[in-house]
Amino acid sequence: MRKTLLASLALVLVSSTAFAQNATGTASDNKIKIGILNDQSGVYADFGGKSSVEAAKMAIEEFGGKVLGMPIEIVDADHQNKPDIASNIARQWYDTEQVDAIMELTTSSVALAVQAVAKEKKKIDIVTGAATTDLTGKACSPYGFHWAYDTHALAVGTGGALVKQGGDSWFFLTADYAFGYSLEQQTGDFVKANGGTIAGSVRHPLSSTDFSSFLLQAQSSGAKVIGLANAGLDTSNAIKQAAEFGIVQGGQRLAALLFTLAEVHGLGLEAAQGLTLTEGYYWNRDDQSREFAKKFFERTNKMPNMIHTGTYSAVRQYLKAVEKAGTDETEAVAKAIHEMPVDDVFAQGGTVAKNGRMIHDMYLLQVKKPDESKEAWDYFDVLDTIPGKEAYMDPAKSGCDLVN
Repeated sequence: MRKTLLASLALVLVSSTAFAQNATGTASDNKIKIGILNDQSGVYADFGGKSSVEAAKMAIEEFGGKVLGMPIEIVDADHQNKPDIASNIARQWYDTEQVDAIMELTTSSVALAVQAVAKEKKKIDIVTGAATTDLTGKACSPYGFHWAYDTHALAVGTGGALVKQGGDSWFFLTADYAFGYSLEQQTGDFVKANGGTIAGSVRHPLSSTDFSSFLLQAQSSGAKVIGLANAGLDTSNAIKQAAEFGIVQGGQRLAALLFTLAEVHGLGLEAAQGLTLTEGYYWNRDDQSREFAKKFFERTNKMPNMIHTGTYSAVRQYLKAVEKAGTDETEAVAKAIHEMPVDDVFAQGGTVAKNGRMIHDMYLLQVKKPDESKEAWDYFDVLDTIPGKEAYMDPAKSGCDLVN
């Protein structure tokens, strides 16, 4: 009788556990763990960095620190803009630290390397900091997503605006890695498709401090527009040194093809005024964006750019997908991310295409003159809204084998 009672009790416990799992969902290790992997000490530290970690924490706190009744954990690391370091961290996180998804991934070479690891391990990655369209093209993954922006959107936005304004001859000053190549190619293609010409290009190493020889080549080309196909401190340093050479005063225009609020703040309005750029978010655009920015500022002492807010959005959407799927199992979560619309402070009516590209509106911005700025961080005029379907490449033409 005692054995029978023990067996019955065991059956009740098993049944109760199963009921609880069905009621709250399941996770492979009784927790949801997210990794933020980005540049925290180098040329892109202000571009994303620790502020992206804070944005991720904001999304987690909105969920009360739990999803499916299980705690949400976050880890972060500095990949130093080195693909081998990033890959090693990703493998360790996925293999031994029970990380379910890795996000942010500033630097295209890093993002491509980590997405390859995630695909091999059948784990989720959501890129907000890198730009290359290869992430949703030839290197696409059923578990990989590209969130905040990409080189095609930047080319359509900034490149398109300057061509319309008469900037029909270009010379590119390009960062010598995957992101720079992609941005130069796609902007160049867009310029030529609209009747413009490319006078030439020159490539510089990541984290350059001396742009003098590159700028002299650009100046001597006679091109109307010098396209800066770089980002972060590289762009800021190039703009500062261009002023020393009197390039703008000489009649040429600078196109900062990837420039965000963080870099404008670091450079200052005096040096940055008049620059045209494209972002996926601007804190002072409407009441919703201002409300989020105020909360972000209280934590970081800065206003967010599209990388920070995009990371918040990516983490939030991942957690919503886990909630919808009722599990953290990769296939189920990836399916939910593809199916769910994106409606938050970053994107309104965003959709996720078959190749993992999140399609949302982008904003064409111009940096104000110092006397036009009404308050701290009030740096941009919104010139135009670029609909997502215009900003992003047609998934069928992306080269991703998941689409067709």
